[in-house]
Amino acid sequence: MKVELDAFSGAKIYPSKGKIYVRGDSKVFRFVNGKSESLFLQRKNPRRIAWTILFRRMHKKGISEEVAKKRTRRTVKSQRAIVGLSLDVLKEKRSLRPEARQAARAQAIKDGKAKKAEAENKKKAEKAKSASVAARGGKVSKQGAKGAAPKVQAKSR
Repeated sequence: MKVELDAFSGAKIYPSKGKIYVRGDSKVFRFVNGKSESLFLQRKNPRRIAWTILFRRMHKKGISEEVAKKRTRRTVKSQRAIVGLSLDVLKEKRSLRPEARQAARAQAIKDGKAKKAEAENKKKAEKAKSASVAARGGKVSKQGAKGAAPKVQAKSR
C-alpha cells in the first residue's frame, strides 16, 4: 500500500483518497482534501497555518513525547588497577625511564628463557627415564609414557 503526502499540509493520503492537481508545467500536487487544495491555490504559507505538519514541526509541537532531548555523554577518564597490579605499581612502571624499562624487559626475557630451558630439560629427563623403563620392562604404552596409571593385569583363579 503506497501512502502519498499532501503537498500543502504534509498529511498522509491513503489510496483512493484525496485530489490530484496538475499545474501547467506538468508538476503534480496531491491534496488530502479541498481545504488544503484551496489554501495551496491561494498561495498561503503552510508554516503559518496551525494545523499543518510543517507548522507543528517548525514550532516543535508533539515531538517531546516521541523523542526525548538527546543527551551527550561526557567521557570520564579514570585509572584502574589491573588484576595482579595495584595502581601504585602501575604508576611507578609508567614513570620508569626507557633505559630502565628496556633493562627490566631484557631481564624478564632472560628469566623466561631460563625457565623454558629448565622445563625442557625436565621433560627430556622424564622421557629418558620412561625410555629406560621401557627398555628394562618391555613395552610401554603411549599413555603409560605420559604418566598414566599402569593397567592392572587380570589374574586367573
